[in-house]
Amino acid sequence: MKNFFFIPLQLCIYTVISFTAKAQPSVNNERDNITIDNKKTIKFIEESEKRGGLNRKTSLSKTNKDKTYLNILINDEFSTIENFTCLHFKYAQLLNIEVELITNITLFNEMVKWWGTPYRYGGATANGIDCSAYTSALISQAYGLIIARTSRDQYKDCVKLAKEDILQGDLVFFKTRRGVSHVGLYLGNGYFTHASTSIGVTISNFSESYWSSKYVGSGRINSTTTWQ
Repeated sequence: MKNFFFIPLQLCIYTVISFTAKAQPSVNNERDNITIDNKKTIKFIEESEKRGGLNRKTSLSKTNKDKTYLNILINDEFSTIENFTCLHFKYAQLLNIEVELITNITLFNEMVKWWGTPYRYGGATANGIDCSAYTSALISQAYGLIIARTSRDQYKDCVKLAKEDILQGDLVFFKTRRGVSHVGLYLGNGYFTHASTSIGVTISNFSESYWSSKYVGSGRINSTTTWQ
């Protein structure tokens, strides 16, 4: 029975590999690459773990073309069935996090739509987009808010946060030129998505030396504020 689920899971993993391959440029002036541990495997297949005082066990129950269903067993009692798609596995791999933490599907679907779009200053279409237009598009689609158009105004208008307090959906700002000149949207685990001037829409990490040296601050959108 285990062999029955192996092929669909391979398809998800293959999709992840194909997706990440597009993020690796031949020349990358900003060092905007995605560091993925090749030894990382999906953690939820026939695995037991203890988290927060609960003994947890998960295993595959059935699959179809696009979805993988997982049985969730907590403290020896069947609790629920969670439904994960290849999109969940793809971004769990890219962000090096657990599959179940990929919850904002609207956000990640919007990222898929823009992935690889080339950078174009002042652009806001599939032919080219700049960093602040990209974060504006993500915020609009995923959170239903209209935010400022430029990275400098986005930084000015948001509620400032310490780096250790930022959460998925918060904005992260960088000084690549004079003053605040670049913005991305935080995804979790040190990763953020942004429109890179060298390779277009991609995902980067604070641990990369280029971005850690350019980081100037983070902010959270205040939904009570009217953004122009």
